[in-house]
Amino acid sequence: MELLANKIRPTKLDEIIGQNHLIGKGKILTNLIKNKKMFSLILYGNPGCGKTSIANAIVNELDIKYRFLNATVNSKKDFDVVIEEAKMYNEMILVIDEIHRMNKDKQDLLLPYIESGLIILIGLTTSNPYFSINSAIRSRCHIFEVKNLSIMDIYNGLKKITKENNIMIEDEAVKYISSLSQGDFRYAINLVELANTYKKNITIDVIKEINPKANLIADKNENGHYDVISAFQKSIRGSDIDASLHYLARLIEAGDIDIIFRRLLVITYEDIGLANPSMGPKVMAAINTVERIGIDEGKIALANVVIELASSPKSNSAYIAINEAINDIKKGNSGEVPNNIKTHSKNYLYPHDYPKYYVKQNYMPEKLKNKKYYYKKNNKYENNLNLINKEMKS
Repeated sequence: MELLANKIRPTKLDEIIGQNHLIGKGKILTNLIKNKKMFSLILYGNPGCGKTSIANAIVNELDIKYRFLNATVNSKKDFDVVIEEAKMYNEMILVIDEIHRMNKDKQDLLLPYIESGLIILIGLTTSNPYFSINSAIRSRCHIFEVKNLSIMDIYNGLKKITKENNIMIEDEAVKYISSLSQGDFRYAINLVELANTYKKNITIDVIKEINPKANLIADKNENGHYDVISAFQKSIRGSDIDASLHYLARLIEAGDIDIIFRRLLVITYEDIGLANPSMGPKVMAAINTVERIGIDEGKIALANVVIELASSPKSNSAYIAINEAINDIKKGNSGEVPNNIKTHSKNYLYPHDYPKYYVKQNYMPEKLKNKKYYYKKNNKYENNLNLINKEMKS
C-alpha cells in the first residue's frame, strides 16, 4: 500500500527534478555532497517542489547517521532521544519538517547542539523563514529557496517515473497533468497513481473524469491557469469591473482560493497603493471572512473588494520606490549611516521635541544625500500627503 510518491523518492541529488540553482555541476548542494561536508540549512518553498526529496537525497549520500522528525507531530521527548543518539555517534543530521511550527522548548533544547555541530539541522518549511523561524535558529543555518517546478520539469519527471514503473499513459495525458500541477510534483504523481488505479491506460479523458475541475485550470497551451491569474490582476489594474469578476469566478470554480488571497493582497499594494490605502484592511477583512465562513458565502466578500479595487484610483508609486531602493542596495550603493542617527547617538534631534514633529538633520547616507526614490502620483490621497509633508517642513 506504499504510495508511489514515497516509493520513487530520490536517494541521490542527481535524481532530483529541477532546482538547477542548487543542484548540478559546480552548484552549492552538489559541491557539499562531493566534499562530504554539510552545514545546518533550511530549505523553503511551496508544497511539492522537492524539499523533502532533497533532504532525503542528502542524508542518503552522506555517511552520517540521521533522523527525520516533524516539529508538530513529534514531542520534546522524541527530540531528547535524537540528542542522545547524536552523542553516541558524535554527529547526526536531524531533518525537521514544518520547522516554522517548532515551539520554544524544542528550539531551546536544540540550539546548543546545533551551535556545537553535534546536530546538523536540515529544516523544511513552506513559510518564508525570514519571518516564520526564530532568529536564533535561523542565524545558525544557511537558507536556500526550493523553487516551483516548471511544466517541463514535471513532464520529464512523470515520463521517467511512468516508464520505470510500467504505467501506461498517453503522452498528451502527461502534458495535461504537468500543466495542472502548478509546480507541485507530488500532486502530479498522486494524480497519475489514482488514474492508474482506475484505468490501466491513462488518457486525458480519464484525468478529466477523476478531476473534473481540471478543465477550469489548464488549456491547450498549458498556461491556462497562470493566464487566468495574470488576467485577474490586469483586469483590476485596468479598472474593468466585469472582467475582474469573470476571472475571480474562474479562480473560485477552479478551487484555487489561496492564489486569490495572494493576488488580492499584491494588487492592493502594488496597483491601488496610496491612491486608496483603505483597501488594505478591507481586503484582509474579506480574506478573514472567507476563512471563517467558507467560500460558498465568502465569495460575496471577495466580490465586494474586487469591485472596489477595480473601481479605485490606481498608484504604483510605492512599488516603484521600493524597487529603486532595493536596486541601489544590490548594486552596493548604500553608504554609512549618519552619525547623528546611529544607536545611542548624543547628537540625535528628537522630532517630538520640535514643532510639527520635524527637525532638519541628516538621515540619508552621505553618498545618497540627494537621492529620491518616491515620486507621488496625481491622486487625492497622495496629493494630501504631499501637502502635509510640505507643511511639516515649512
